[in-house]
Amino acid sequence: MRAPYGETVTASERELAERLGQRLRQVVLMLRRDSADQPITSQQLSVLTSLDQGPRRMTELAAEHGVRLPTMTAQVNRLERDGLITRGRDGADARVVIVRLTPTGRDRLAAGREHRIDLLAARLAQMTDEERAAVAAALPALDKLLTP
Repeated sequence: MRAPYGETVTASERELAERLGQRLRQVVLMLRRDSADQPITSQQLSVLTSLDQGPRRMTELAAEHGVRLPTMTAQVNRLERDGLITRGRDGADARVVIVRLTPTGRDRLAAGREHRIDLLAARLAQMTDEERAAVAAALPALDKLLTP
């Protein structure tokens, strides 16, 4: 069987890919549901996380999040309105828009991370030692899967 990217895959690899895709969707939905009552959405938290390592170009953010520039602009507008980020121009190229976390944004990001970690830790606490070990053992493979 040929995959869209040209690799040859087996039926069992396709089945595993389908099962993994379903589980990833369930994880995303669980995190979104949990953040529904939080001050910022999971998508906004994701944008703040992207800015945690330093300022970013709007075009980079849009590409990283797999959205078009107008969609990212709408997200950035809301985050800027709420005082979580600032927007400015690149000193080398005034056409380039740069986005930075504010101290309030950094605090909100930390709170959002803590909330997410608390949720996941509570879910992990409901598992057996063997189940937690299986999750831990899967992390290196997931790292490899998710690294381009």
